[in-house]
Amino acid sequence: MRESVYILMLMLIAVPIAGELKFHPFQDDFRVSFGTTAFFFFLLWLRKVPAYVSGGLTGCLVVLFRVALDWAVSDRFDLVSSIHMHLPAFFFYVTYSCLFSLFRVNEWHHRPLLVGGLATLAEIGGNLVELWFRASSWEAVLQLSVIWPVSAIALIRSFFVLSFFNVIQLRQAKWMEEQQRIRSERMLMLIASLYEESIHLKKTLQQVEEITRECYDLYRKMKDTARDENDEAFARQALRIAGQVHEVKKDNQRIYAGLSKLISDENARDYLPLRELIHIIVRANEKYARLLGKDIRFEARVDMPHLSCHIYTTLSLVNNLVANAVEAIRERGTVAVSATMDERQEWLRLSVSDDGPGIAVKDKELLFKPGFTTKYDVSGHPSTGIGLSYVREVVETLQGNIEICENTDGYATVFIIRLPAAHLVQKG
Repeated sequence: MRESVYILMLMLIAVPIAGELKFHPFQDDFRVSFGTTAFFFFLLWLRKVPAYVSGGLTGCLVVLFRVALDWAVSDRFDLVSSIHMHLPAFFFYVTYSCLFSLFRVNEWHHRPLLVGGLATLAEIGGNLVELWFRASSWEAVLQLSVIWPVSAIALIRSFFVLSFFNVIQLRQAKWMEEQQRIRSERMLMLIASLYEESIHLKKTLQQVEEITRECYDLYRKMKDTARDENDEAFARQALRIAGQVHEVKKDNQRIYAGLSKLISDENARDYLPLRELIHIIVRANEKYARLLGKDIRFEARVDMPHLSCHIYTTLSLVNNLVANAVEAIRERGTVAVSATMDERQEWLRLSVSDDGPGIAVKDKELLFKPGFTTKYDVSGHPSTGIGLSYVREVVETLQGNIEICENTDGYATVFIIRLPAAHLVQKG
């Protein structure tokens, strides 16, 4: 409502001022001005305030503004004559707004031609009423020499304003669509990260379960073989450790349950066209490269643009490899992402290539080991070293494979993932 009040106040200021940009088609006090143009534009914009209310207030302000202008510029100002000359303009705005409201023009924004036609009729009606007040005779108004120019001006002006208004609406809709796309991409990348973390958490739960079991087994063995109080104390300590680890497991299970509610592997909405997913990854890493101060060109090739793949699995796998490529390139370079299917449409091949410094021979065997890293931040702290180990773990879980190639097609490093289409591609 506050926005509507601001728009109404702007209308009450803009319309009287715009009304002074005018010409007189009939060589009398009747004027054709930009005031009507501005008035129609604001009526289209101001949808929460009844048009007849806006029209009445605008008509009053227009008359007061013109009377005040006469007083300011005239040496012999006559208040009664000035009001008599400008009062018909009040009835123009009232008639226009009442017809606008009667026709319910703002309910037909989805049909612009109808809006333009109804607005033209409303303006013609308002002009004829104003002319009648000035001429005091319908015979002088209802003539072809009067109706024709009034109608032509109303038609041109209404559709001009409507076109301008629709251009603004279209630009606003595109801007909102772009903002929604950005928000959606951020949310997808966030959930993809959560998906990745859920995989690690699930693995941690299994490890915690094994540790708990081993601690409890150790407790039983120590208790059975205890010979004195010290041995029993150690046995009780092993039991306490088992209990503490079990508490950690329960906390992790609650976190994992919460993540699982956000991520559903079988829901149809969790699939998107592969080309769109690859473009999301490219746009995200373009921003990442700029953040790191690197000049990196990205290339994307998807042979099956409409093939729908699981969002979070695809994003987390490919984004890990692309982010690694961005980090590997020192200052400037190229990262290429491609996706192809084999002839039988059974295997999906995802590859990420970069022309960075490549991989040292001594690092190849350790590359997929959890915790191994060759990357350090500006403070000298190492990265977690779990990205590639996660990628390999997920790929192997999906019964696929990952390999590293060097000096292929002009790229120093190429990561290639092959996955069964049945485990990643939407069925049907």
